[in-house]
Amino acid sequence: MDKKFAVDPAILSTSEFLGGLRLCEARLQADSRFPWVVLVPRRIGARELEHLSPADRARLMEEIILAGAAVRAIGAALGKPVEKLNVGALGNITPQLHVHVVGRRPDDPAWPGPVWGFGEPKPYLEARIAQARSAAADLLGGVNTVA
Repeated sequence: MDKKFAVDPAILSTSEFLGGLRLCEARLQADSRFPWVVLVPRRIGARELEHLSPADRARLMEEIILAGAAVRAIGAALGKPVEKLNVGALGNITPQLHVHVVGRRPDDPAWPGPVWGFGEPKPYLEARIAQARSAAADLLGGVNTVA
């Protein structure tokens, strides 16, 4: 039986679909405290950067840059302008390769520490998710914004 790419259920349960890029699925982390995009390369079995081809690694870097612009746009749209981008690929809890692009600012609740494991996530109101999707769509290259 052929395997089909699927986003790990743990990522699905903590994020909202934003769109599909050439390599990655882009998702809005469901924590309104931080403008935050998660990129999931659509490569079956990829757990580490070394599991991507050199071309895919280069593409991932370009998509991280796009996601950073989208995070800045989301932050601006939600009244939380981003001053610093944090990029991380941890995978300690969810082993599927994914990259977090998080917008930070000195008055965010976790500053200057990491966002992981800090407090309880604050869900987005539905209208704010729509704002975030709209802000991100243009910067993610007009990607498909419907799951």
